[in-house]
Amino acid sequence: MSLKLSYLRRPALHFGTITSCISPARTCRAQYSSHSPMGSTTTTRKKVTIQTLRNLYKKNEPITVLTASDFPSGHVADTAGMEIVLVGDSLAMVAMGMEDTNEVTMDEMLLHCRSVNRAVKSAFTIADLPMGSYETNPEKALTSAIRMVKEGGMQGIKLEGGAEMAPTIQKITSAGIPVMAHIGLTPQRQHSLGGFRVQGKSVTGAVKLLTDALAVQKAGAFMIIIEAVPAEIAAIVTRRLSVPTIGIGSGNGCSGQVLVQVDMLGNFPEGRFLPKFVKTYGDVWGEARRGIEAYRGEVKSRAFPSREFTYGVDSEALAEFERIVEGMPAEKEE
Repeated sequence: MSLKLSYLRRPALHFGTITSCISPARTCRAQYSSHSPMGSTTTTRKKVTIQTLRNLYKKNEPITVLTASDFPSGHVADTAGMEIVLVGDSLAMVAMGMEDTNEVTMDEMLLHCRSVNRAVKSAFTIADLPMGSYETNPEKALTSAIRMVKEGGMQGIKLEGGAEMAPTIQKITSAGIPVMAHIGLTPQRQHSLGGFRVQGKSVTGAVKLLTDALAVQKAGAFMIIIEAVPAEIAAIVTRRLSVPTIGIGSGNGCSGQVLVQVDMLGNFPEGRFLPKFVKTYGDVWGEARRGIEAYRGEVKSRAFPSREFTYGVDSEALAEFERIVEGMPAEKEE
């Protein structure tokens, strides 16, 4: 349909101001789009630093760590009081739908790091170095770590491996980048471990775990994740160290705990496999599905959008618009 020039020259019709409100108690602001930024939450919490984490360790106060893969998950983890927000390579599976962590690339990790970095204001941020970005030699690992800091906005990095990674950890820490080591079950090496299997169950395995822990500590790691290790073994290893350990499936004898946010919030469909150590603290999937199904139902029945969710129009402007439309020539059918 085309409008005659005379119609186009008429004064603009005013159909009301579009506004956006965070809550009824807050002042509305002009908003000319249905899309708006998430915003940030004002917090009085001090910025968590390496020294903050060391102080918690000295006081024997458990350190809380949670993964995040984007702005919303980073935002909620930070405002909920996590000391550390970890951009884990588990995002390959929970955020990108990949089969395992080995598929995610450095550039993909950096994209997620930048998103999380925009959200986190207080917590200490750490990112996983993805498989292939650090194993070849310490120099390549340092280059990757620098990218995580400069391009991803992270404050530290995490890498998997024990004593064999000591030279790499030393190289990165000597450049002033904090390193969180990861021993026990190392998912990037699942194929050489025979799958996702509990580590440190035998005497030989427990000794290796302790040897790895001491080696990465000596190399400069400021913190060590211990994954899928019997609680008693992890506790003994923790007591032998002078840096904090973060357990995941390794009991509460560690200096702190970490879980994957999607797992602990229950943001997954029924039937999905969960490791034994995951406790779910919510039902995000169920709540989201119930909300979406309710929305679908109201759209189908035309109950949504009701008057309260629509914009008003000045009656004179509406009458003028209707007069213009009525005066327009009818479209000819082909």
